[in-house]
Amino acid sequence: MSEKNVSPQNLPFTLKPGMIILILVVLAVLVGAGTSFFVVDQTEEAIVTRFGRYQRRVGPGLQTKLPFGIEQNHNVQTQVVQNMSFGFRTQQAGVQTRYDSRDYSHESIMLTGDLNIVDVEWIIQYRIAEPYNWLFKVEDRDQTIRDISQSVMNELVGDRAILDVISSERRNIEFRSEELLNEIFNEYELGIRVTSVRLQNIVPPRGRVQDAFEDVNRAIQDMNRKINEGRRAFNEEIPRARGEADRMLQTAEGYAARRVNTARGDVARFNAILTEYRQQPQVTRVRLYNELMESLFDQEDSVNLIDRQFTNLLPLLNLDTVPGGQQ
Repeated sequence: MSEKNVSPQNLPFTLKPGMIILILVVLAVLVGAGTSFFVVDQTEEAIVTRFGRYQRRVGPGLQTKLPFGIEQNHNVQTQVVQNMSFGFRTQQAGVQTRYDSRDYSHESIMLTGDLNIVDVEWIIQYRIAEPYNWLFKVEDRDQTIRDISQSVMNELVGDRAILDVISSERRNIEFRSEELLNEIFNEYELGIRVTSVRLQNIVPPRGRVQDAFEDVNRAIQDMNRKINEGRRAFNEEIPRARGEADRMLQTAEGYAARRVNTARGDVARFNAILTEYRQQPQVTRVRLYNELMESLFDQEDSVNLIDRQFTNLLPLLNLDTVPGGQQ
């Protein structure tokens, strides 16, 4: 058999079958090496499938797989919290958040327990906990999340009056909806975990009804403000009144104790004088008289004693005498 030159004309070298095989082997090695490695980010986990069948779950880092598409990797963000909004859409988040101007009221308009209509906007935050379930268990994941979330929120709002939904029951609705969503998502094997549910605007439908409810809300806020002011005044006045009452009680108790002690001292002094009087009446009588006179004239600057038996002419007193005996 004669050899045939298959090399194109004008080439500086001749392509031989062995060289062609070598080139193909090198290309196969390069393609195999390029398709045998993949990188999983720190916020991700990867699911590896072989001919479409699940094989394993791998974590962050440089990972290997069978080349040439025999095994494929599906990276899933498991550490990133994702948001889904209902009743509105955010076009651009930031200091000045921009919202989509389209109408999404079909998601947020619902009926309350007292047969009123209310517009409830809310956000759910969730994280992918089971990448395998997230990839393979549910076909339309986003729509499933929306349908279940709307069903749960309609149920919770439908069990409450409109004033409760607007005011006091907001936190309970958030907490209970988070519990119910996680239970249903686990039952559906959706592979996600709801981390929080946050209610946004809760208002009646636009128009006169909304204006009336805004008036009611303002009245409720004024009522709460007045109640808080009354409680603050109560907390300020009651302790002060109690302190004043305690002070007056202590003053009265001190006065009573002082009067009792004074009375007891007077009684003891009287008994002592009585005992002395019984023993020496005349001496005691003179002493008591002298003490009485001393107490009467103690504060006088000048005292003149005149005998009641005085029969002579009235003596002349020195009227120019000043206190201290000076002229």
